[in-house]
Amino acid sequence: MAQQSNNRRTTSRSNNRTAAQRSASAKKAARTRAARSTKTQARRTGTQAKRTARSAGRTAQNASRVAQVERPQVVQAAERVVDVPVGAALNLTDRVQELIEPWTSRDRAERQIRKTRSNVTRSLKRAERRGATARRQTTRKAETTLRRNRRQAETTLRRNRREAEKQLRKVTRRADKVQSDLAGQVSGTFITG
Repeated sequence: MAQQSNNRRTTSRSNNRTAAQRSASAKKAARTRAARSTKTQARRTGTQAKRTARSAGRTAQNASRVAQVERPQVVQAAERVVDVPVGAALNLTDRVQELIEPWTSRDRAERQIRKTRSNVTRSLKRAERRGATARRQTTRKAETTLRRNRRQAETTLRRNRREAEKQLRKVTRRADKVQSDLAGQVSGTFITG
């Protein structure tokens, strides 16, 4: 019961206020909420800005460290890009000069021709000797294989001939025995009969 009377009093008090008072009170509450919300939002924005600034500072420091570490590598790569073509051009120049130099005067050209001729002759003789050696080795191997195969064939032939002669002697002995047995039987039948 006490609660009901308490609720009635509150209700009656709020009913006693006019619509204008309620509207003013609602507007004031809305302004307060908006102000608090704006302050809160401003505080959050400030905090986020500080965090962003710190993060940007750290990122800049990291980038600076990476740049300091990578700088020598970048410099070395750039130097290589320049050094390789220059070195290749110098090597090519040296090779061309080495090729042309022997032909710049008549004496040098003749010397170069004699040198080239002797190198070619030497290479031909070396190739000829190597070819002759290979031919002799191949011929020797072929002759050895041929002799071995001939020996094996002759041995096999002698063995087969001996075996055939042995079989022939056996067959001849049997045939002679059969013939003598038949002759004995035939002569025995004629004598008795």
